[in-house]
Amino acid sequence: MRITDLLSQNAVCLGASVSGREEALDRLIALQGKAGNLNDAARYRADLLAREKLGSTAIGNGIAVPHAKSGAVLRPGLAAMTVPGGVDFGAPDKAPSDLFFMIAAPEGAGDSHLEILSRLMVMLMDEPFCERLRRARGPKEFLALIDAREREKYPEQAPEKAKGSDGRLVLAVTACPTGIAHTYMAAEALEKKGRELGVTVRAETQGSGGAKNVLTRGEIAACAGVIIAADKEVALDRFDGKPLLKVPVSAGISQPEELIQKILAGQAPVYRRTVGSPQQDGVHESAGRAVYKQLMNGVSHMLPFVIGGGILIALAFLFDAGALNEENLSNFGTITPLAAFLKNIGGVAFGFMLPILAGYIAMAVADRPGLAAGFVGGALAVSGATFSNPAGTDVSAGFLGALIAGFAAGYFVLGLRRFCDRVLPAALEGIKPVLIYPLVGILVIGVVMCAVNPFVGMLNAAIFDALGAMGTASRVLLGCVLAGMMAVDMGGPFNKAAYVFGTATLTAAAGPSEVMAAVMIGGMVPPLAIALAASFFPDRFTPEERKSGPVNYVMGLCFITEGAIPFAASDPLRVLPACIAGSAAAGGISMAMGCALPAPHGGIFVLPVMTGVLWYLIALAAGSVIGMLLLALLKNKRSAGTTPARGE
Repeated sequence: MRITDLLSQNAVCLGASVSGREEALDRLIALQGKAGNLNDAARYRADLLAREKLGSTAIGNGIAVPHAKSGAVLRPGLAAMTVPGGVDFGAPDKAPSDLFFMIAAPEGAGDSHLEILSRLMVMLMDEPFCERLRRARGPKEFLALIDAREREKYPEQAPEKAKGSDGRLVLAVTACPTGIAHTYMAAEALEKKGRELGVTVRAETQGSGGAKNVLTRGEIAACAGVIIAADKEVALDRFDGKPLLKVPVSAGISQPEELIQKILAGQAPVYRRTVGSPQQDGVHESAGRAVYKQLMNGVSHMLPFVIGGGILIALAFLFDAGALNEENLSNFGTITPLAAFLKNIGGVAFGFMLPILAGYIAMAVADRPGLAAGFVGGALAVSGATFSNPAGTDVSAGFLGALIAGFAAGYFVLGLRRFCDRVLPAALEGIKPVLIYPLVGILVIGVVMCAVNPFVGMLNAAIFDALGAMGTASRVLLGCVLAGMMAVDMGGPFNKAAYVFGTATLTAAAGPSEVMAAVMIGGMVPPLAIALAASFFPDRFTPEERKSGPVNYVMGLCFITEGAIPFAASDPLRVLPACIAGSAAAGGISMAMGCALPAPHGGIFVLPVMTGVLWYLIALAAGSVIGMLLLALLKNKRSAGTTPARGE
């Protein structure tokens, strides 16, 4: 959508004579009404004045852009006016305002008015352009000046006919769990194929840095259909009533022509919003894929907390290394003020990890109403709350409990929404999202987790006891098993059980622990093995994986096993065995050589305080190389630009 699509000649008034601020607003509101953009001018005026109370919309240099989002607006629209001599509009530079643009946006329009406002601001920073607008001899010339400047400033937004298009418009939304490469590759493939076919394709990318090229209401209304090429949940409500195809992001890269042709041929089912349904009418996908997308929605939101918090904790250990001695060993990581500061911030970030995971899984299942119940369920899983001890126990349900909480909360709230839609009158529609869903959802997930936590805690305790019994039989075997467990689920229950066992041995040993050293090395190997494989055997990985692979050097050296999760999730049958083997080998070598660690975390930053550091580095290198070679052996070669199916 362009500025001139929202501004018609009958909404432009040049050379107006107004006495003050309110009269200027009234003249602009009248122009909006004349253009047919309003259904209640008085209500829109009230909303506009409420916006002005928050701060003047005059931006200086004689320009003012009053705007408001209101239920009195029928459709997005602009009005423009010039006032020779200007009026006092409260501009920051105290100068009178003589060039006005008013933006009217309907409620529920998202941030489309902000997009228009942003583009206007950029154009109006050009003072010579503003002077030409002030000197325009009529509305037609005024609009022509804006159109010419917008084409010059935003050539990619020029009218599609000018680019050789036949006028047909297909929209797309692309997204992948990590939001790094596949998101943008799919968007580029669809837009490029559209140009070849003479069809306008506009793709919104929902990447790691947020949504870009956000689709406007006007584009949605005018399009022939929508392609959702995504491997995580995408909000679809705005596409109600439009033909819609929902496919994996890889299909957007490899099958752009097929997808566009299906839209143009009318072969896409019409999307109809059904409250709370994860499988919308006409948009079908397998149960396994739906669960995978829901899980990855949680994982993608969790990863920033894991990465940011984990590196801060590792830095805390680094800054404390010089102050470490036998007397303050138990306080390692918080000895110096800087270390304590970093460890506290990192610990807070880590504390959000499992509630975030559960909350966004629930949100992927039941939309926003599931978020609160999911967050609370994840927090209860971490605390280990039970009916006998609601405040929590010493045995946390951990990662597995958070997974259970996320899916349980999501599907319960989904069922609750459907039940309420059938039995509650329409008059109660407004209280459901603010009262019924959060109250009932949080209460029920609290009951569920208090019932589930003891059993998951017992499972974790049983694993812990079994590991303890192995210790006297074979130190090397114990090291292999514990290190291998760190790579089984990379942050999941096996990983956490092994880690808890390792930290417990620190207290029992009252000093450096060989078990803790084996546990940490097992968590460091998977990211390092993946990074090495992506560097030395790039033809085994997709373009996205090759770009994100080097990040795992840092993740592995900092003992952040979760950096390997995206790779394991995309190809678990090959990645997991290779990582487990590499970790087990490294753990066995570390235990056999008597390497011991006095801290529960830190990666390479705690090497100066280790026992047998040289052998530890040898064990780490050996395990990483073994994992790399197995990955190269097990994974198939990929041709450039292709994306494998899961488990391929």
